[in-house]
Amino acid sequence: MSANGLLVAVPADVREFENYSWHASPSTYLAAIRDVAGALPVIVPALAEESDLDLLFERIDGVLVTGSVSNVHPALYGVEPSPAHEPFDPARDRLSLAMIRKAIEGGVPLLAICRGHQELNVALGGSLATEIQDAAGRMDHRAPSHPEQSERFALRHPVSPEPGGRLAGLVGTAPFAVNSLHRQAIDRLADGLAVEARAEDGTIEAVSVPAAASFALGVQWHPEYWAMSDAPSRAIFEAFAKACAERRDARRR
Repeated sequence: MSANGLLVAVPADVREFENYSWHASPSTYLAAIRDVAGALPVIVPALAEESDLDLLFERIDGVLVTGSVSNVHPALYGVEPSPAHEPFDPARDRLSLAMIRKAIEGGVPLLAICRGHQELNVALGGSLATEIQDAAGRMDHRAPSHPEQSERFALRHPVSPEPGGRLAGLVGTAPFAVNSLHRQAIDRLADGLAVEARAEDGTIEAVSVPAAASFALGVQWHPEYWAMSDAPSRAIFEAFAKACAERRDARRR
């Protein structure tokens, strides 16, 4: 277990490999949870049922919802699916959306990244737009084609925090560079969310849940990748860790 005893649940993706279905999570998120938040990541298989989540939430201190190559199935926000929306991971959808709602309802700290940011919007009733790089006035937010991950995840464009917002309280109000790598984005913002940052083209890059009893932040970019060296990325993970520690202490009392 981590030195501070924190447990952070991470919903798994389902991947087909070597004739098996694997329930897994990218190592960059797990490393940031361990090395920056100081917590032990716990990958939750996409087999979990509601009763499993009840047991899990009695023992965890936070939830981190990761990015993924897959997209939220459009049927979940009332849109007819098309090849432009693919690929899908319905088991991940089911698990992540349930964990997001349960975290918010139970006051469990929540950090939702990339796909997780989009799942947060869908979980609360919002919708997504696909292939946003083709829309008038939008930037191309997709990852560049490069063999090195450090180049694909380089900090490339600025976002501007909303003055007075929760993100601005962590990183300040000045624009800062991020590494948002995506072709889908928030379309209709869920009623329960507040915009925390936008890109230069107006894309919503961060949201929060004002009514949540604890930390609840979604970011479209990837703070996990540079959390050890980039100040805004680290600030987000440290704030998440602080909220997780507060939950741990409250559970122990």
